[in-house]
Amino acid sequence: MARDTDNPADPFKKALAEATKVMADDPELTVNYSVDPAGVSGDIMRLPQVSRRMTRDEVLLARGTADALALHRRYHDGATHTRYAPQGEMARELYEAMETARCEAMGARDMPGTAGNIDAKIGHEAARRGYGQITQASEAPLPVAAGYMIRHLATGRDLPKDAAHVMELWRGFIEDQAGGTLEDLQAKLSDQAAFARFARQIITDLGYGDQLGEDPDQLDDEAQDEAEPGTEEDQEPDSTGQDEQDQDEAEASPEQSQEQTQDQSQAQVSADEMADQEMGEEAELPEGDAPMEPPPPAPVSEADPGYKVYDSTHDEEILAEELAEPQELERLRAYLDQQLEPLKGAVSRLANKLQRRLQAQQNRSWEFDKEEGVLDAGRLARVVANPTTPLSFKVEKDTEFRDTVVTLLIDNSGSMRGRPISIAAICADVLARTLERCSVKVEILGFTTRAWKGGLAREKWLAEGREQQPGRLNDLRHIIYKSADSPWRRVRDNLGLMMKEGLLKENIDGEALEWAHKRMAHRPEARKILMVISDGAPVDDSTLSVNPANYLEKHLRDVIAMVERKKQVELLAIGIGHDVTRYYERAVTITDVEQLAGAMTEQLAALFDSDPRARARVMGIKRAG
Repeated sequence: MARDTDNPADPFKKALAEATKVMADDPELTVNYSVDPAGVSGDIMRLPQVSRRMTRDEVLLARGTADALALHRRYHDGATHTRYAPQGEMARELYEAMETARCEAMGARDMPGTAGNIDAKIGHEAARRGYGQITQASEAPLPVAAGYMIRHLATGRDLPKDAAHVMELWRGFIEDQAGGTLEDLQAKLSDQAAFARFARQIITDLGYGDQLGEDPDQLDDEAQDEAEPGTEEDQEPDSTGQDEQDQDEAEASPEQSQEQTQDQSQAQVSADEMADQEMGEEAELPEGDAPMEPPPPAPVSEADPGYKVYDSTHDEEILAEELAEPQELERLRAYLDQQLEPLKGAVSRLANKLQRRLQAQQNRSWEFDKEEGVLDAGRLARVVANPTTPLSFKVEKDTEFRDTVVTLLIDNSGSMRGRPISIAAICADVLARTLERCSVKVEILGFTTRAWKGGLAREKWLAEGREQQPGRLNDLRHIIYKSADSPWRRVRDNLGLMMKEGLLKENIDGEALEWAHKRMAHRPEARKILMVISDGAPVDDSTLSVNPANYLEKHLRDVIAMVERKKQVELLAIGIGHDVTRYYERAVTITDVEQLAGAMTEQLAALFDSDPRARARVMGIKRAG
């Protein structure tokens, strides 16, 4: 897949990535820019995306996030942190917030330039969460306020306005309960273990000591005491007790001895049986039988049982509204509408054409001259003219597009960036509204991956020894822009997400198609139509670099064959600048993205055409015989 090479933000991203590695004191660190939440996973750090416009807010947020994460990596020891971590939820949140504040305060002390950047990050997050509008302490999160206060006291810097507001709401309570403990803050900053004990004391002062769990220092002292060697008498076996037991058994009556012997024999038999069961001895099995083995795991793909996925733990099926804030979706939708204003009229005309064709079928869907049904008033004149003429009835005929669901599966890969994804989004928008007016339910799905060149799955593969031909080696992201049962007016802004910088990455078509097919197979509608819009073959650099070159393409062909064999779903595809007819039986290829709207409407209209020859012409299907 081609990527932009003239992005004006690239020099800034590269410089920030190098500076972050130096600040984190980790030259092996990989820095990515992503729409995913910022954070660190193994040796990969995710920073907020910076668009081509490089607005001031984007730059400050990226710098502040990079500094905060780098300082946390530099000054934070995971083993020490886990050792002292509380068990209860509130106590753990307080503990985490204070440790984050400690790392940022250490950075501000050793590298003063980071303080302003982190202020920008804190201010952005506080504003996004609406902290400035909170009026009561009970509405503000105590852990956040405690973290802000630790940072304020440790650095002596004023916090951004909204963050300071949250801290002030809780400040009186925190100082009343833990003021004495806070006096030792400066002496504890440099020693993480000492600070962890200090944080646990703060948590106790604030009334959450019951959530701390066991004191790890106390447990170490007890373990050391238990490990001290005992006296020689303690280490000698207790031979006296055994002799006394043997003597008591010898003095017992014959009846008691017999009962004890029987009990011991039964106990021995039971013990032998249990041992045989536990060991699974093959000698007890009937001849020719083998030990029971656990059933093999279910295959990842129904279409190809040999298709492998190295790790699916981090795959996600996610609603579009969960990948961006409502305000951002609204802004992206406005940008989409503005960008495609010149094209909107042409798309709307095509959509109206599709609607007229569907409604024309609906208006003609009557069968006349029936012996029963609805009285045909238009033919009453015949009865008046000749009373011997029988009454004529008509029966409404079910139209082919009733009880139908259409799914649009849109390729969200990086090569769709720019005009292709914009036009695909607006076409999906207009077609969904058009089909809803004709009582056809519409679902809009997108597919991409969570990372370029492999994500957490690849990290795990590298850590576990680089297995040969591990299968798919990236984390999937399947996006639901509109479910079939959601009214369009409620999810209109969701398609704006396709305009989000950094969303479009790799494309693994086979698994996406199988996912969409499974969703449709469980739908109650009698007729199901699945339209795939893509601009190329499946490509994922991480997967193809360690598997056969046709690994993903073969799986796509297998899935298409399965879908067409089952015939639960009518499958068709549109290729943008790429010949998809070599994959799909029903497919068209367009060379100009401007043709997409016409291709989509003609494809859908043809599916509802009552003339099979007309349907075959549009779909590119040869007549049999």
